[in-house]
Amino acid sequence: MKRISSIIILLAAAVMTVFGQTPAEWEKLEKSVNFYVANDLGRNGYYDQKPIAELMGRMAETVGIECVAAAGDIHHFEGVVSTKDPLWMTNYELIYSHPELMLAWYPICGNHEYRGNTQAVVDYAKVSRRWEMPARYYTKVLEDDGVTVRLVFVDTTPMIDKYRKDSEKYPDACKQDIEKQLAWVDSVLTAATEDWVIVVGHHPIYAQTSKSDTERADMQKTLNPVLLKHKNVAMYVCGHIHNFQHIRKPGCTIDYVVNTSGSLSRPKVEKIDGTQFCSGIPGFSMVCADKQELDLHLIDKDGKVVYTVSHKK
Repeated sequence: MKRISSIIILLAAAVMTVFGQTPAEWEKLEKSVNFYVANDLGRNGYYDQKPIAELMGRMAETVGIECVAAAGDIHHFEGVVSTKDPLWMTNYELIYSHPELMLAWYPICGNHEYRGNTQAVVDYAKVSRRWEMPARYYTKVLEDDGVTVRLVFVDTTPMIDKYRKDSEKYPDACKQDIEKQLAWVDSVLTAATEDWVIVVGHHPIYAQTSKSDTERADMQKTLNPVLLKHKNVAMYVCGHIHNFQHIRKPGCTIDYVVNTSGSLSRPKVEKIDGTQFCSGIPGFSMVCADKQELDLHLIDKDGKVVYTVSHKK
């Protein structure tokens, strides 16, 4: 009987190893400031969206999450038409319904939001207490136990020419003042004195993808020079590609991280120059920071940390 019990325990441990990590292991990740990064979500709960949402809630029962940085494309495929669009329920409210996810969500628009009414995405902050989006681009400082993390949220769709030129499909993109936004980013980064600075956008600056090369070229031409001016930028975190990628360019101190989709990923991904890690699994990320270390954990749909991007003082 004891032997059978031992076998059952070993089998249970093996299953946990394969399918996820335990709350005790999650607890070890916690630092002073902790938050999620989630993006490319809106699938009305289908594919892996609902299970991943539930996982985010369960993990937040163990780790003290302060907010969710929602890096765009919360709504596929045509954005929303108003603050009363039913998609707010089926893509967001009824999916991320765990009590531990009733905290601040800091969103930005992705290219799919730009297919619809982008002002309604901003205005939804007047409807939902947890949807804290004061503008298309903005900055927030998280602070706990004396540790400070500045998040700089940028609006990347207008920075890419193909969206600006297609005013029929992306009617609001050409209306945005890129130079004004870039000057604002520069001023925020110049004044930032926090322990850690992370810039969050929707589109990647560097990534392997079948999407048009002009997207990354435009981002490298517009936003990246501003980031490179400032030695305090630890990471640029984005979505859009629907898989995990960590790229570190030689001689550059910025970690370029692509966060995967929280619903439907693109499994095919290959290494490019500077790739440290890549994976085509769905999931989300969790950022944990103290005075000495900033960790961004890439987490799969079973709750396993598959890779960690780490900055140390």
